[in-house]
Order: sequence, then C-alpha cells, then structure tokens
Amino acid sequence: MSAIAAAPVQGKEEGLADRVRRLITSNPSVVPTIASVVIFVGMIVYGEVAYGRIVQASTLSNLLINNAHVIVLAVALTFVIITGGIDLSVGSVIAVSSVAGVMLSNSGWNPLAVIVTMIAIGALFGLVSGVLIRYFNVQPFIATLAMMFLGRGLASLLSTKPEQLPSESPIRALSDKIKIVDGPKVNDLVITPAVIIAIVVVLAAFFVLHRTRTGRTVYAIGGSENSALLMGLPVHRTKVLVYVISGSLAGLAAVLYTSRLGTAQNITGIGWELDAIAAAVIGGTVLTGAYGYVLGSVVGALVLGLMTVLITRDGGIPPEMTTIITGGILLVFVLLQRAVTRKRD
Repeated sequence: MSAIAAAPVQGKEEGLADRVRRLITSNPSVVPTIASVVIFVGMIVYGEVAYGRIVQASTLSNLLINNAHVIVLAVALTFVIITGGIDLSVGSVIAVSSVAGVMLSNSGWNPLAVIVTMIAIGALFGLVSGVLIRYFNVQPFIATLAMMFLGRGLASLLSTKPEQLPSESPIRALSDKIKIVDGPKVNDLVITPAVIIAIVVVLAAFFVLHRTRTGRTVYAIGGSENSALLMGLPVHRTKVLVYVISGSLAGLAAVLYTSRLGTAQNITGIGWELDAIAAAVIGGTVLTGAYGYVLGSVVGALVLGLMTVLITRDGGIPPEMTTIITGGILLVFVLLQRAVTRKRD
C-alpha cells in the first residue's frame, strides 16, 4: 500500500525534474540566472554557518535598504544591455543629479519639484546618448563615455565639496523605516519608501519587457536590429527610449541614494556603472544582447550586496577584496554566458 502511495509522488518529482530540464534545454539563456540564484542561496547558507545571524529579518531589511539604488541601476542597465548597448554614464548622472538636487533643495525649491528635476536631468542625459547613438551612429560605448565625462564635469562645476540635504527635507522621508514585523530585540523586518519604489520599478520593468510591444522590440534589437527593422518594429524610437529609461532610472537612483545618505558630492557614483553592469551580467543578462531578465538583475544586485555583508562580517578580509571577488564572479558568468550562446548557435 505504501509503495502504491509513493508511486505518484515519485512520478510528480520526475515530472518536475523533466520540466526543469526541458526549460533549460529549450531556453539555455536561463542558466546564468539560475546559477545566480544558486550562488545567492549558497552565500546565505555559508554566511549563516560561518558567521551566524544571516538568515534573519534585520539582515534582509538592511540588504534591501542599502541596495535599493543599486537595484534600480541594475534594471536600467538591463534594458540597455539587452539591446546590445551599454551605458557608462549612470554613475556620473547620479553625481550631477544628486548635487543639483541638494543645492536646489537648499535654495528653497519644492521637494517634489526637486525630485522631478533630478529624474529629468537623468532623462536628458539619456536622451542625448540615445540621439548620438541613433542619429549620429556613435557607438554606445563612446556616446555614454562622453556623457560620463560631461556629467562628472558638471557635478564638479556645481560643487567640489559635500552638499548637505536639510535635516527637515521631506526627501529624507524616502529613507524612513517602516516596521513590517516586530521581531525579537532588533531583529525587525523593516522597509523604506525607497525600497518600495525600487520594487515598483522592478515590477514595472518586468511588465514592460515581457508584456508589451516595446519589450519585444528591445529583445528583437538585441537579437538582430536589421531583422527587427524588416519586421516593422519601431527600432529607432525604441533605441532612444531605452537610453532615456536608463538615464531616468539613474536620476531616480540619485534620489533614493541622496535620501538615505543625506549628502551629495561630485565624486558620488564613481564606478557604480560597473557595479550595475556586473549585477546585470551576474543576473543572467548577456552582454551581446537579446537575453536577459529583470528579476535576474535584482538577484545579481543582491549577490553583490550580500558579498559586502559577508566580507564585513568576516573582519579578516580586506575591503579591497570585494573588487577582486566581484571580478572573479563576473568572469565566471561571462564564461558561462559564452558557453550558453555557443550552445544556442
């Protein structure tokens, strides 16, 4: 009787395994994303065994709160990389947007107007990059590199010293903690409005990429721009739109980061474009375009954030190792992506 009862269960288990194998076989581009999830879970298990107090509400809360702006940047780069492009300007956009925003706030501007202006600055940078790429046939690397230098220069022109956001500024409320679960001692599950905004951005990006014509066009451009044109898709408009989205999200990331830190300066965001690219790649977005998942990029951002947490908990690993470990993980995923694309070809 027990053997008869166990037979359907075993069949279900085999059916699930078969479905997973079919998914990987039919769509091997999900392999890097699955690998990033496995690595993230493995890091959590290792951290809990080695250091303890990793699997708890406060750790998850801090991971999301401290990396909300990185998640938004990773989403921005996901759009761009899927088209086969790159955006090196997002770090500089954060610098100029944050410095301008704090200075405008200090001059008495309405907080909502300041936030809109910060996002608009990013959108303007993205629009210029998109126009250079679309209408002047400038390579995305060169166009966004030029915007990177321009943004950093404008930020330095505005101010070379830290600008302090007023303590009473409503913008700081974006980082006010909201208790969701009252845990024992300080082990509370909390979020901030900035985290909620980041989640909304992720959900909106997922919907756009997987449920709209614009999303299908983004993937089609990465696969073959000429084929997308022959299919009658709005390729040129979408290419410009992708960079506007990237710049706008960089401006939004500046708002989230500034609200948490309370200061802005011209050196803010140096190297963040590389962190965002790394998060997207670790999450399964292929650098050659056409393949990528927003949710995978979120996992990639959390992998980088958790890695910093584990290095801090260890105490014996120098902070400089973060860059080395990130480079190693990135190299592994680039090689994995190469193997996947070869298999598809």
